[in-house]
Amino acid sequence: MNNLTANHGAFLTRITLGIILLAHGALKIFVFTIPVTVGFFGSLGLPALVAYLTIFGEVFGGAALILGIYPRFIALLSLPILLGATWAHLGNGWLFSNEGGGWEFPVLLAVLSIVVAVQGAGSFAIKSVPVIDRLIPKTLKD
Repeated sequence: MNNLTANHGAFLTRITLGIILLAHGALKIFVFTIPVTVGFFGSLGLPALVAYLTIFGEVFGGAALILGIYPRFIALLSLPILLGATWAHLGNGWLFSNEGGGWEFPVLLAVLSIVVAVQGAGSFAIKSVPVIDRLIPKTLKD
């Protein structure tokens, strides 16, 4: 595999994860609404803050991945959200087509976040923002 192919593959993985995260965050805002999302998290025994952080992480993390801004770092920060989604769906069985959604899709997204963290940005990425560049650990820069 040549470097160009690997870069485009990493780009496709990153963009896919970013689009899905952004879509899920937008779903929580515009379809379920923020109060309903907070209520759902509360029904799982989670504080409202976790719901707000999840929405923020999905929307801004998804957008950052799409743009290719610190993708390794953002992918790792997204991992707790995706593992939390896996936990929330564990009781519904494996298939996401089950009532309430199973855990197969959240696990896939968690694995994609690990892949992005390992591979990095790939092609077509901004990669860094000078204003916050010094706050990101060197090993997580792409």
